[in-house]
Amino acid sequence: MMVEVNDMYYAFSENEEIAEKGEYGGAVTSLLKFLLEEGIVDAVLAVKKGSDLYDAVPTLITDPNEVIESAGSLHCGTLNIAKVITRYLNGARDMKIAVTTKPCDAMTIVEVAKRGKIDRNNVIMVGVNCGGTLPPVKTRQMIEEVYEMDPDDVIKEEIAKGKLIIETSDDEKGISVDEVEEMGYGRRTNCRRCEKNIPRMADLALGNWGVIGPLAGKATFVEVTSEKGAEVLEKAINAGVIHVEDPIPKGIEIREKIDQAMVNLATKWQKNDFSEESGAEILMNLDKYMDDLNRCIKCYSCREACPICYCEECSLETRTPEWLEKGKLPPSPVFHLERMMHMVDSCTNCGQCEELCLAEIPLARIWHEINIRVQNTFGYKTGFDTGQEPPLTHK
Repeated sequence: MMVEVNDMYYAFSENEEIAEKGEYGGAVTSLLKFLLEEGIVDAVLAVKKGSDLYDAVPTLITDPNEVIESAGSLHCGTLNIAKVITRYLNGARDMKIAVTTKPCDAMTIVEVAKRGKIDRNNVIMVGVNCGGTLPPVKTRQMIEEVYEMDPDDVIKEEIAKGKLIIETSDDEKGISVDEVEEMGYGRRTNCRRCEKNIPRMADLALGNWGVIGPLAGKATFVEVTSEKGAEVLEKAINAGVIHVEDPIPKGIEIREKIDQAMVNLATKWQKNDFSEESGAEILMNLDKYMDDLNRCIKCYSCREACPICYCEECSLETRTPEWLEKGKLPPSPVFHLERMMHMVDSCTNCGQCEELCLAEIPLARIWHEINIRVQNTFGYKTGFDTGQEPPLTHK
């Protein structure tokens, strides 16, 4: 069988154990296991459940038999996959890896690769659809106070048909996503604004959206998004590891409608979070956030978390010009301006900076708003490998 870019399939594992334990037929798990078994990659970077459902742990797997331990979805994982690759795997320069990626993970890997910090040739991105991730601590609180369930009894959570559904072994309750988010719960704030739900910037885009008919709930929708993705999927199919069928046309239509509904919801949140002056000059966008930025204690958590920050030696520490006086709090606005110049053109709205900010500054919102302005100004498409260099930074 020949697989080409833009092909679409319903897919499921030929391995009964994986098909049962994995999500929606186990296609992702079987593909990752196959890539390891055949030596196509040296390792798989996937996510395993840690102490509980709210503890997602990025894990490097080299034993094919351990891949099944990563089966299933963990929506409370606020992961930083690109940072793991650059900081702990030497940017995949010394090994070939397959990695499961949400859209923001895939976009970040693409942007970091443009800066020469990840060897994209050694990375196979198995992308998974994402409608948003959940902050672990607030999600436990939400389940207890809003859903009136014991967080430790939860076995699954998902967003479906506009509802956030929480499931235990003997109960299930769904509440409108809009309702829980208006209460301050639900998805992370950066996820609410995200318009990228299907990871077409990865090598393969997989998910359950659009699988209807007899295979509903038993198969994964696969869209081939690169030559590399076509090659590995073709090998897995021809090896009898994954079974594929043509998708039902109505299913393709439903998938696009779900994606568009999520985009519309993101647009609503952007209008809510961004000011009316979002179309103004870039520095004016930054100026209106100065009250927030003045809470900064210069702990550098944002820099440490940001997967785009790329300097071997941070210029914020190695240079000591008068306008960046050491020990001064809050730091000069130049502190944030310099960070902005280094990363904002490639900001993928991953939310890591805001997640770790001790002063609770809405950093992801600030950089996301400015990034959109930069994209519009320079005609740049952040997170996509279009052959275009980031407009403000270079390798």
